[in-house]
Amino acid sequence: MTEFAHLHEQTLSSKEIYDGQIVQVYVDTVTLANGQQATREVVRHCPAVAVLAITNDDKVVLVRQFRYPIDKPLLEVPAGKMDGDESETPEGTAARELAEETPYTAEKFELIHQFYTAPGFCDEYMYLYRASGLQKNSQLEPDEGEFVDTVLCSRDEVIDALKNKEIEDVKTITALQHWLLETR
Repeated sequence: MTEFAHLHEQTLSSKEIYDGQIVQVYVDTVTLANGQQATREVVRHCPAVAVLAITNDDKVVLVRQFRYPIDKPLLEVPAGKMDGDESETPEGTAARELAEETPYTAEKFELIHQFYTAPGFCDEYMYLYRASGLQKNSQLEPDEGEFVDTVLCSRDEVIDALKNKEIEDVKTITALQHWLLETR
């Protein structure tokens, strides 16, 4: 750690300025490695999951949903935040989100990657799972206020969508790049 000590910032104070259902926002004062002080605005967010769900005929299951902060619908992998229930595991969240957002359930979930979604201002940590052995789920029960359309895409359709910038969500790009590289 000593060789990277110059990359550390020490928190002097932290003030919560917003406490919402999904995020908390803080303004922190920190000491930099050179001794100067700086302000950091930090969004605290619970862990989340994303699901790379692949059908038996090798199509990826995506959802199209409206995203209010950017005022348009996005094409994404199924995803969601871990509930406050401390007994829910990331894998359990992946199973729940797949069943809530798509007409599928899966026999198997495999953790394929973990990452921070926007570490410049947010501490959200995401678990990316690959779901296989998909089966139709006739009990689709989306969250209240959540409206999604299921879209199945082949590898060629995904490549075209990425090239045409039809997919702009980083968790989805990460998941799809993983899927496309599996055949290499």
